[in-house]
Formats: sequence, structure tokens, C-alpha cells
Amino acid sequence: RIVCSHWAPADLHFPATASKNSKKRACVVYLHGNASGRVEALSQLSLCLALDVSLFAFDFTGSGLSDGDYVSLGHFERADLGAVLTHLKTSRNVGQVALWGRSMGAVTALLYSAPRDDLSVACMILDSPFADLAQLAEEMFDKGRDAGLNVPSFVFSIALRMIRNSVQKTAGFDIKDLSPISSVRRCFVPALFVCATHDDLIPMELHAVKLHEKYGSDQKRLIVVAGDHNTPRPVSLLYAAGSYIETHLRRNETREGGDTSYLDDIVDSFDVDKTPWDQN
Repeated sequence: RIVCSHWAPADLHFPATASKNSKKRACVVYLHGNASGRVEALSQLSLCLALDVSLFAFDFTGSGLSDGDYVSLGHFERADLGAVLTHLKTSRNVGQVALWGRSMGAVTALLYSAPRDDLSVACMILDSPFADLAQLAEEMFDKGRDAGLNVPSFVFSIALRMIRNSVQKTAGFDIKDLSPISSVRRCFVPALFVCATHDDLIPMELHAVKLHEKYGSDQKRLIVVAGDHNTPRPVSLLYAAGSYIETHLRRNETREGGDTSYLDDIVDSFDVDKTPWDQN
């Protein structure tokens, strides 16, 4: 059981009242980070509704209110995403989809997209994904040594092997498979990568920048923002993300794709730290 929330402009009919002639609207599917849940999506809600698109968010299995015992940092989460997209494809009121993922959610989007040519996904916003989990673990070990932790390298290798075996036995997947960098050349969905200057958890130069460099689509962009891994993103990023989503979701709709001048008024009109019902 995957627990979801779906917010939409007031005139969008949900399945109980939708008909074959109901208007289809584009939808942003938000993918939350580790140790979090779909509540993260509230930061994007005002922007999505202002863009006249719906926002769909869900708790990955093992997170929030959804069933499941384990978080796999993207391995099983991509199956959750597949189930959600299958559900949305059968909906009479949802058109094309944009994926917006943060940290684990961004990794999930990459792992889902690499082996597939899912035409329902128009673009992706990828905030702070890691390139390779084993590499990230080694980087954290090196930081510990730099901070004075005196542990020989062979001890780390043994510990990582034990963790790998334990995860395989308990959760049924290999952490070595969590390597988006190995497959991003096969990703062709337009993608906007986001990274933060002082992200000590997932350093941008070793992860987001490398993923962007190797990404398969020529419709890619990289934005660097101030802050760390969990710093709230600035209004300027919302503007850029809104423009990117608008350009790629509207290509087949009445509004001319690429015309994003109206976003100036939209982004200036609300407080990004508040939900729509708390706006002045």
C-alpha cells in the first residue's frame, strides 16, 4: 500500500467525477528524500498550482504512512514510482508528467528512467542525487579520517563488505547496484540538475556535476544554489524549475512552449515558505 496525496486546481475533476471528455492537466510527481515523506512536496505546491498543473506526492514504501519495512535509497523506490505512473496513466484527468526528486527521490527518478523510454515523463528536476552509493560511503569514511578518526582502510573495506552482505540477506538488493552514474548515458528525458555549494553530505563536484556531464540527453541543465544538502531552495530556483517544467510540459498544449514571461508575476506573488491556504 502506497499512501498518496494529489493536489489540483479547483476545476480539475478527480476520477469519481471525471468523464472521457474531462480536461487532462499536466502533473508534477514529487519524490521525497531519505528519512522524509510526501510532506516535502508542500514547498512546491504553490508553484505547481500557479502553473495550472496538479501536484502528486506519495510516501515511498518504508517511509511515511506507506507499507514496507525498508528504505533502499532508490532500488525498490523505482518500482513504487512505476506503480504511481501506471496509476496516473489510467487517470482521465492527468496528461504528461514531470518528475521532481530530491536526494533519494532524484536517484529514484534516474534509476527509473535509465532503462525506459517512458513518453509520459516530459522532464525531471533532480535535486542533489548521489552518483554511486559505494563511492559516497567511501567519501564519508575519508571525511571521518580527515576529522581525526584513525581507522585503517582495510577496516572500511571489511565493514562495507559486511554491510553489503547484510543488506543482500535482509532487504534483498545489492548496494553496488545503486549507481546512477553507470546508466545515466541511457537517460534521455530532459533534466534539470540542482546542487548546493556547501553540500557536505553529497558533494556536488563528485556527484551532481558528474551526473550532469554524463547524462545522455542534450536537453540538460545544471543549477548551483547556495547552501547545503537540506537548505531550503531559493525563489530563483523555483523560477528556473517552473520555467523548465513549463517549457517541456506545454509543448503539446495550447500555450506555446517556452513562453515563460508570465512566471515573473507568479513567483513574486507568493511566499515559498507557505502553503497556498496560508498565502496573504
